[in-house]
Amino acid sequence: MMPTLEGKLVVALSSRALFDFEEENRVFEQTDDRAYMRLQFDRLDTPAKPGVAFPLVQKLLAFNTPEQQRVEVVILSRNDPVSGLRVLRSTKAHGLAIERCVFTRGRSPFGYLRSLHAHLFLSMNEADVRDALNAGFPAARVYAESARVAVAHPQEIRIAFDGDAVLFSDEAERVFQANGLDAFQAHEAERYATPLPPGPFKPLLEALHRMKRAGEGETVEPAPPMRLRTALVTARSAPAHERAIRTLLDWGLEVDEAMFLGGLEKSAFLQEFEPDFFFDDQTRHCDAAARVVPTGHVAAGVIND
Repeated sequence: MMPTLEGKLVVALSSRALFDFEEENRVFEQTDDRAYMRLQFDRLDTPAKPGVAFPLVQKLLAFNTPEQQRVEVVILSRNDPVSGLRVLRSTKAHGLAIERCVFTRGRSPFGYLRSLHAHLFLSMNEADVRDALNAGFPAARVYAESARVAVAHPQEIRIAFDGDAVLFSDEAERVFQANGLDAFQAHEAERYATPLPPGPFKPLLEALHRMKRAGEGETVEPAPPMRLRTALVTARSAPAHERAIRTLLDWGLEVDEAMFLGGLEKSAFLQEFEPDFFFDDQTRHCDAAARVVPTGHVAAGVIND
C-alpha cells in the first residue's frame, strides 16, 4: 500500500525552528551559502542543539505508537541538500522519528505545504510565513529568542492561541483599531450570537480537536497516550467574551481553558499555563510572551498589514 499522510496531524517546520543553527546562520549572513554549507558539512558528526520548537516536536511525535501513527513531522527548509545531511543526522542523534524532508537551497519552500496537506508551518523566515498564511495555511514565525524552558508536563502537550486574527478573523480587531475599545465592545455585544469568521489557525485547532477526540477513545498499554490541552488567551473581556465562546460552539470545537484578560499582560498567565507553544498576531504580545514560553508570531490581520 502506498504511504499516505491522510488522517494525520502534519506539522512542517524549518531546520532553524527545530535546531539552534543561529551561529551557522550568522556565517551564512556574513559570507555566502557555500561557506555555510562547508561549515555544516564539517560539523556533520556534531548533533545540533535543540531549537525553540524542539520540545514541541518531541511531544508531538510521542503521540505515535507502533499501532497508530497520528502525527507526521516534516522538515521544510531553505537549506541546501548537503547542509540537510547534518539536519537529518541531528534528528537521528536526538531520537526524533522524522523521515520526510524538503530542502530548497534558498528558494521559498512554502509551496510544498499543499502537497503535504500541512496543518502547521513553523519557520524563522517571516516572508515564508506570510506566503504560507496567504496560501491558507496556519503558520508562525518562531521567535529565536524564546525562552528555552525545561519540558513540563511530559505526558501532555499544551498549546495556547490568541483569538482575533489567530483563531478568529480580524473583523473585530479592525473595529477596535478604527474606532477604539468602546466601539469594539458595542460591536461584539450586538453580534454576540453571530459566529466570527474563521482565522488562519482554525484548521490547526480542528486537527488538534480530531486527534484529541480519537485519543480519548483509545487505551494504550503499558504507557498511556499523550494528552492534549488547549487554551484561548485573549485581550477580550466581558461582554466581548460571549461571541468568542459561541463561535467555538458553532464550529463544534473546544478549548480546555479560556482567559479573557481585558488588556492585561499575557505573559504571567502564559507562565502559569506553561504552553509548549503560544501563537499571537501582535509582536508586542509575542515579545513579552517569548521571555517565558516558546512563541510564534502570526503575521495576519490588520495589525500586520
